[in-house]
Amino acid sequence: MESQLTILLPIAAVWLAAGVVADGLPRLRNTRMLRRRTGWLLMLALTGVALTAVVLGGGLLSAGTAPVDRAAAGLTLAAGPALVATVCSVRRIRRLWAGAGAFASAPATPAPHGLRAAAAHPLVGLPLQVTALATVPALIAAAGADLGADPGVAGPAITVGALAVIAIGVRHALRHNRFAERARPAAVTRSTRTAGALHV
Repeated sequence: MESQLTILLPIAAVWLAAGVVADGLPRLRNTRMLRRRTGWLLMLALTGVALTAVVLGGGLLSAGTAPVDRAAAGLTLAAGPALVATVCSVRRIRRLWAGAGAFASAPATPAPHGLRAAAAHPLVGLPLQVTALATVPALIAAAGADLGADPGVAGPAITVGALAVIAIGVRHALRHNRFAERARPAAVTRSTRTAGALHV
């Protein structure tokens, strides 16, 4: 049991750190800090994907009740969000890192609302945070508690998890919309006065 927990703890820690860093990206007002934190986030996301893939692959290749098999079984719930993070989040984080790098010649430049809106996009932080949340049941099972054994506990736990995912998604969507509206160019105000005849 301890070996299984030893395998799962670093994976959960990496995904949790990635979720925390992603959540703080839109609050950064300096381009240099935005690029630096985006680089950290890219490394954390790639590390989380690599560790999850190694454990899941090890569970497929190993037959029996080895710790890696039990850890892989616990990570089954996190496989879907991790795949979404691999396909969507990593690509967006890389583009955001490159976009912030365009201001490398002027590192003190305030981060434009367009970059902050891209950092607040739900597909940047939501898959990372959902993956971190999906590792919690595996950690609880590795610690010795089985949520699925008691139907009176499993049902509320699933409901709480689903509500947490919905709340995180709504929060990301609202924040992204707020920054996207600020990034739009101001509409050109037209004069409401009718053009009259010119008098010479």
